[in-house]
Parts: sequence; structure tokens; C-alpha cells
Amino acid sequence: MPMGEPNLKKGLIVREPFASLIVEGKKTWEIRKSRTKVRGEILILNGGRALGKAELVEVLGPFTPEELAEHRDKHLVDLDFLVDYSNGKALYAWVLRNAEKFEKPIKVDIAKGAQVWANVRVDEDE
Repeated sequence: MPMGEPNLKKGLIVREPFASLIVEGKKTWEIRKSRTKVRGEILILNGGRALGKAELVEVLGPFTPEELAEHRDKHLVDLDFLVDYSNGKALYAWVLRNAEKFEKPIKVDIAKGAQVWANVRVDEDE
């Protein structure tokens, strides 16, 4: 989050039902095919809305789908999903803590073509 832009925030784009499961605190590992250097508070984005926020605290891995399947309680997906998603590549667990679901989702503008991360402007008064 750049200094001088207090309402410019980093948002992670997540498909449903996983976005809701994260902000509800039920999904604490987001599985991705790469590492990230991003740490700290992030917004959880889906469908042009920020559903809530969480703290990205670390990245674990690399894992095989079979290794990750042993931690289903954290990422909430089955082995078949992990195998299909990985497409033969290593997988990483982005560890999330302190999730908070917003009372009402906040509309945000996401740059065209953004697939993983988006820098979004948030009006804190909404």
C-alpha cells in the first residue's frame, strides 16, 4: 500500500465459494501455484466487491497435491481439485489469519486483466 494513499489497498482476487469461506474464517490456506512476497492486511475480492479482509502471514510450500490433501481442514478442497488445479506444477499455501467479513461488501474498481492481485481504492465511509 503506497504511502500517501491511505485508501489504496492490496486485494486478492478469489473465486467463490472460497472468497466467502476465507472472510468467514473457515478457510485459512489459499492454494496458489506461486509464492508471493505480499504480507499484511489484504482485501478479499470477488465480483468487483471487497467481501472482507484478512492478514497474509506466510507462504508454505512447495507442496504436491497429495501433500496438501492432508491439510484439507485448512484449504477445504479435495485431492481431485488440487490435482486438476496444479496441472503438474508445485502448489503453495498462502496462510491467512484474522479474517473479517464486512457487514456489507464494498464495491471496488479492479483493473481490467487483473487475475491475482489488484490495487483498489476503498472509500472507508461506505
